[in-house]
Amino acid sequence: MNQEIPDTSSAASSGDACATDFDFIVCGAGTAGSVVAGRLAENPEVRVLLIEAGTDDEHPHILEPGNWPLNLGSERDWNFAGAPNPHVNNRQIPLNMGRALGGGSSVNVMLWARGHKNDWEDFAEESGNPAWNYESVLGIYRRVEDYVGTPDATRRGVGGPVHIAPARDAQPIANAMISAAGLLGVPTFDNPNGEMMEGRGGAALNDLIVKEGRRNSIYRAYVHPRRGQPNLTVLTNTLVSRLVFQGKRVIGVEAVRNGQSVRFGARSEVVLSLGAVNTPKVLMQSGVGPEEELGRHGIKVIQHLPGVGANHQDHVSFAVIFEYESPQPVGYGGSEATLYWSSQSALRLPDMFHCQVEFPVPSAENATLGVPAHGWTMFAGLAHPQSRGQITLSGAKVTDAPIIQANTLSHPADLRGALENIRFVQELGAQAPFKGLVKGERLPGKMDRISLENYARNAAVTYWHQSCTAKMGRDPMSVVDGQLRVYGLQGLRIADASIMPHVTSGNTMAPCVVIGERAVEEIRASHGI
Repeated sequence: MNQEIPDTSSAASSGDACATDFDFIVCGAGTAGSVVAGRLAENPEVRVLLIEAGTDDEHPHILEPGNWPLNLGSERDWNFAGAPNPHVNNRQIPLNMGRALGGGSSVNVMLWARGHKNDWEDFAEESGNPAWNYESVLGIYRRVEDYVGTPDATRRGVGGPVHIAPARDAQPIANAMISAAGLLGVPTFDNPNGEMMEGRGGAALNDLIVKEGRRNSIYRAYVHPRRGQPNLTVLTNTLVSRLVFQGKRVIGVEAVRNGQSVRFGARSEVVLSLGAVNTPKVLMQSGVGPEEELGRHGIKVIQHLPGVGANHQDHVSFAVIFEYESPQPVGYGGSEATLYWSSQSALRLPDMFHCQVEFPVPSAENATLGVPAHGWTMFAGLAHPQSRGQITLSGAKVTDAPIIQANTLSHPADLRGALENIRFVQELGAQAPFKGLVKGERLPGKMDRISLENYARNAAVTYWHQSCTAKMGRDPMSVVDGQLRVYGLQGLRIADASIMPHVTSGNTMAPCVVIGERAVEEIRASHGI
């Protein structure tokens, strides 16, 4: 049984001793937070509190791989949406984010995508810490993986906590996409991790965190097996409201639980793993962030950090939809193949990030153009969009929603990239391997440039990879250093996608596991545990 937490609503004010003490408090049981809490709890002498705003993960829509779309818009979703954006025809793009034990890894499409080699080289360069370089990160991946695909001792791991397997019995449309990519000069690989992401890119069947037919989230991999340990406390339905300070040192957190304000103390450190929206929100509402933004809401400044909430990045994609000759089954989660490619050979990182989905997925705005009853979608995505957004506050209270100004397509290069990617996918879908499976393209179809631009603005949707809003680096807009410590403060680290200097190439779950593992490496080194 996990420890029961006493009601601490009468705890003393900020700066006084907290009523309930732990060694480490991890805020957020998403991907990175689950890694941090699970690893720290390996030491029986270390008391760890893991706080999650959402629910438990014992729900069929979480555990059954094919049910993942049913989590969107549910109580297992923060249900964020971007502010109205003139660059996407004033649309408010839904920005779903997991709100349950496991966070995004409990509601996502289960893809394990480790990022490109040069993503990690960039992280090492930005941070000044070689522990982030590809060679080091490759060692982390070998340590954490339990990979059941084709053995590759150099690049893949076995025996680790994260079960990873190639898409099982992939549907014909997934294999046709890979074959078609080969006809366009895109190399094909046994898996989308390792060698494929050390060069220009390629196409492959997906690696998935599906084990024995069920989702095996990062929470399930790292924390669930330890739920009976006396040194690990896991609280659900508990909303972190702000950090508690003693001078410039973070000594605990305040949270809302059962409608009451409670306080928990951390003898060693607090780790924020609340994601790229809620991490900057809690920082700012605690007095850490841009002076001007805090001043607008009457929040006392404890540490001026102009980069908090800035540099918001997210992968954006545009649906190209094809009609089947006859209805086809849907495989695990409906996304079984992917393609990363550099449109120019000189690029350091892939600029194309295309994801195959085995059913039609138009945006609400483009659904009126005519969607086939049976078809498949190729999401033509930008791997490294140049548009930048910002997280700001609507108020100082925990119940005041954050404002997400994603600014999707605000940079002219992104609209040009959108059109190039759509045209590439149109060419891909016309290749011979689809003959007999696909009648033809239905959306967008033949359009002039102006019409296609309008289609792209209406088609733009998120890949759910919000990141970079508390970036790691050494410039004035950086929020954390190469050890993930928040500048100007003691006792506080950040471990989630918000610390990325730029979004990684591909889905962000696997890189967030690396971020969690790196945080634990630095914490253990700092505290000798």
